[in-house]
Amino acid sequence: MSVPLYQAKAELFRTLGHPARIRVLELLQDGPKPVRDLLAAIDVEASNLSQQLAVLRRAGMVTTWRDGPLVMYALSTPDVADLLAAGRRILGAVLTDRDGLLDELRASGEGR
Repeated sequence: MSVPLYQAKAELFRTLGHPARIRVLELLQDGPKPVRDLLAAIDVEASNLSQQLAVLRRAGMVTTWRDGPLVMYALSTPDVADLLAAGRRILGAVLTDRDGLLDELRASGEGR
């Protein structure tokens, strides 16, 4: 029995529900990187990064391969970068709307 589309989407967004995973995906937007570079750029323990990378691999959001002694990671599709960009736009709009509301409240004297 197949999983309904809305459940598959929910699982995709749950995958994005960890700051280290988001940071990994952001770093990989510039191209493939070895694990050591990801570890240097993200303030987590190596075992934690390994767990987060495994989650991203299982979800199909990243691909991995060996390049000599290095384990390399890359985004599985440019659509992952598009999703991150959409998230930034949505967050920017939400924060802008909140700032506008706060400014409006302050101007009307109701924000006190």
